[in-house]
Order: sequence, then structure tokens, then C-alpha cells
Amino acid sequence: MNGAVIAIAVYSAINLISLCAYAWDKHKAVEGKWRTRESTLLFWGFLGAIGAVLGMKCFHHKTQKPIFKLNYLFLFLHLVGIVVLTYWYFFL
Repeated sequence: MNGAVIAIAVYSAINLISLCAYAWDKHKAVEGKWRTRESTLLFWGFLGAIGAVLGMKCFHHKTQKPIFKLNYLFLFLHLVGIVVLTYWYFFL
């Protein structure tokens, strides 16, 4: 298997975990049960920014807390990294 395919699979899995972390925390919030730490959600947002932003948007979760605006910065950095790596992989 190609290294790029493995990297895409791992990155996709990390983003899926991030999305699930936000979904799980929202589920716990609705039920009034024990919640996930904000630092844990931000950690997953740092690793899987696409999943975190999708989780925030789809589940309307943590959208009012200013610290979670960092996920948009993480998303921007991830997208810049993806563009740079794609350019590097295909054109250099």
C-alpha cells in the first residue's frame, strides 16, 4: 500500500474520532451526565480539526465558548498543510 493512502486513512480515522468525541459529549450534555473535559475536546480538535468543526456544526455543540474558536484556526492550519503536502507530493 502506498504511504499516501495510509496517511489519508490515518488522518480520516483521527477526524472520525474527533467527530465522535464531540457527538458523545453532546449526547452526555443532553442527558445531563458526566461530560468530556474541554481540554480533551480541544486535543481532538487539534489532531482532527475537520471532525471537530463538523461536530461543532452538526451537533451545535461548543459553538458559544470562545476557546473552541481555536478549532477554526486548527482547521485553517490543517487545510494549509494539506495543500502544501499535496503540492509537494504531486509537483516536486
